[in-house]
Amino acid sequence: MALGDERLNKRAKVLMERLSAKPTASIPMACRGWGETVAAYRFLGNDEVDWQAILAPHWERTRSRMRAHPVVLCLQDTTELDFNGQGIAGLGRLNYEARRGMYLHPTYAVTVEREPLGVLDAWMWAREEVDAPGASIKESVRWIEGYERVAELALGMAATRLVYVADREADLMDMMLRAQTLGTPADWLVRAKHNRCLPAGAKLFSHTCAGEPLGEIMFTMGSRHGRPAREVRQQLWARRVSLPAGKADTVSATCIVAREIGAPAGAKPVEWRLLTNREAPTAADVVELIDWYRARWEIETFFHVVKNGCRIEALQLSAVERLERAIALFMVVAWRIAHLMRTGRTCPDLDAALFFEPDEIRGAYLLTKKKPPATPPTVNQVLRLIATLGGFLARKGDG
Repeated sequence: MALGDERLNKRAKVLMERLSAKPTASIPMACRGWGETVAAYRFLGNDEVDWQAILAPHWERTRSRMRAHPVVLCLQDTTELDFNGQGIAGLGRLNYEARRGMYLHPTYAVTVEREPLGVLDAWMWAREEVDAPGASIKESVRWIEGYERVAELALGMAATRLVYVADREADLMDMMLRAQTLGTPADWLVRAKHNRCLPAGAKLFSHTCAGEPLGEIMFTMGSRHGRPAREVRQQLWARRVSLPAGKADTVSATCIVAREIGAPAGAKPVEWRLLTNREAPTAADVVELIDWYRARWEIETFFHVVKNGCRIEALQLSAVERLERAIALFMVVAWRIAHLMRTGRTCPDLDAALFFEPDEIRGAYLLTKKKPPATPPTVNQVLRLIATLGGFLARKGDG
């Protein structure tokens, strides 16, 4: 790290190690003794420490990992952090005035196989009070700036194609026009929110679905929000369109519609409407873009780890600036956890020593009172032991 003082660099490294070892614990519980706890709070309260400087080494390592892949998906989304009732200075309203907290908006890099590569950048802010003097910056600007940062990275990665992927909030004509003005150095793929009028008078979605579908796609939609997993079959349409962008400007884009057929009784059919700068003349091209969009769920997993695995919203700090420094540390911890989770599922037989120190492996067996195997344990075996410490039952049928 380069925080301007070697003592600060050392403290940041120690704090990162402690939080990584006990991500669900409070700061006093994660630290080793009162001296470390005091030092941790002093670090988080140091106004000379910029949270972006804390993340800078991780950002650089993330970019290095990206260069090893032909395509990298740069996922963006926003999550709210609820600190209601904690009396933290500088908090703002969330979805209504009585709820107090702040917002986190990272760019999260993953491969097309959904391997998490790390956090690329982030925005953190608390909303201003309704009656605050002065002009406020529109929150939607973060989507445009987010694309600009991805595009800037793309210029330095000639061998890697970067794809900016986002949900409905990013369906902004200003973002698409900005990308076109820059020459679209990075591709963009967003879920469409607006059924825009086209220059000839037709509506975007009905115009896209006119004619026979290009093909079909089938996949298993995982369980979420209390809904069981099920098979989904969708028909696919794609059409190149010119979207009005104010005055005489237009944006050239491809609209994709994936509409479920044969949905089970009582289930809402799954329909996705996507917009992208990329052309998709064949069904294979459309399927590839849909697969890239489906990888957007990885940022939701990242948010789940940040909020529930690392228990960010339980932090008891006195000011938003201190929260920002803590959140910067926890984003790196959350990426490591998400990476291990993904590796345990996709490459379960890898040697655990590739990801854990020998003491960590021994500790997992000691804490769970299990006898170490005669052969080196796999990453999945160690991960499941660690998960049991958090309540995972580790039965044969458990995921």
